[in-house]
Amino acid sequence: MAVGKNKRLSKRKGTKKKVVDPFTKKEWYDVKAPSMFSVRDVGKTLVTRTTGTKIAADALKGRVYECALADLNADENAFRKFKLVCEDVQGKYCYTNFHGMDLTRDKLCSLVRKWQTLIEAYVDVKTTDGYWLRLFCIGFTKKVQKQIKKTAYAKSSQIRAIRAKMVEVMTKEVATEDLKSLVQKLIPDSIGKDIEKTCQDVYPLHDVHIRKVKVLKKPKFDAHKLMDLHGEMGGTTDENGEIVATSGEFVEPTIQEEV
Repeated sequence: MAVGKNKRLSKRKGTKKKVVDPFTKKEWYDVKAPSMFSVRDVGKTLVTRTTGTKIAADALKGRVYECALADLNADENAFRKFKLVCEDVQGKYCYTNFHGMDLTRDKLCSLVRKWQTLIEAYVDVKTTDGYWLRLFCIGFTKKVQKQIKKTAYAKSSQIRAIRAKMVEVMTKEVATEDLKSLVQKLIPDSIGKDIEKTCQDVYPLHDVHIRKVKVLKKPKFDAHKLMDLHGEMGGTTDENGEIVATSGEFVEPTIQEEV
């Protein structure tokens, strides 16, 4: 049969589109945690390389990374999780800021038991540097020393009094601090210990934790404040104009021209 007569024979085979591996268009960026944590390098993140109007930095900004406190502070508990949001990109580094805190599901489940009262409270507070945060607190009643009774249930009036004290302590602790100081309080959970002491005269409590922190509202983005948070512009300058680290601050080392 002639090729020109049959349309099916005239079609060429093997005109499939070439498959390109998508990872050839990607590049890796390092995620940096703020200076409140001892481990600064959180990990790496993947993004499509800048092409035309699609800029890689824009795709990275706003990404939220969830890290266990055990990874951020090598000696801390693993049940507390911190959320870090990428706010700025410089070179191959993503500079993050605090975005929230949470407890793991298994830790919360292990706290809830029979024969005790669970008490929860939450409050919206503004820090001194303009962050609106919502803090959630959880606590449990416990038996008094030498108690024979099996249960340790609190009255509804006692629950209301404890909840009011929880709100009072959380408001006092957050409203007088900036975000950096607050995160330093959340790491050892010192607010939970303060609530436990304060509520002792109403009803003895145990396992009191700030179980969750949400960032509701942020002030306008300031690159200088973010760099101060990372300790990279917080040092004083010497006579040559170079940054000198003060005690407890981290400064990125300068690249030497000659070795």
